[in-house]
Amino acid sequence: MKKVGIVMGSDSDLPVIRKTTNLLTELNVPFEVHVYSAHRTPLEARDFALRAREEGFGVLICAAGMAAHLAGAVAANTTLPVIGIPCKGPVLEGLDALLSTVQMPSGIPVATVGVNGGANAALLAAEILAVTDEALAQRLQKKRAADAEAVLKKDAEILARVKSEE
Repeated sequence: MKKVGIVMGSDSDLPVIRKTTNLLTELNVPFEVHVYSAHRTPLEARDFALRAREEGFGVLICAAGMAAHLAGAVAANTTLPVIGIPCKGPVLEGLDALLSTVQMPSGIPVATVGVNGGANAALLAAEILAVTDEALAQRLQKKRAADAEAVLKKDAEILARVKSEE
């Protein structure tokens, strides 16, 4: 199975990335996590992107806040799918990062999840890999079914609670 490469612009993005790594672990998807900054370590970020395919990665996830150039910088140096996670920063509640991540120029696409959307980034990465991995596709389907069952259980609990309050 191909691996997921996860790059965060700063270790302050780790709480968001924990959502990603926890879900990838649950789905039994191999991954690596690195800290490379588009601005402070641009050569390392570029080198990682350039050799990602030959090192067995199938999709890359990049998390960054504020200017959030990391996903674009990585995407510019690979033809692997890149998923950007805009992270909430101290200014503008993450809107700055969202706009920086989603507004890529034509020819350099970055799939973008919501602000702090680490879990959705993991699911999207797994879905991309599952195109050619039937076992992973089945694990994703089981997760969807379990998630639906959890919602239906909460529905029944709320219904019972509301009826008991009448």
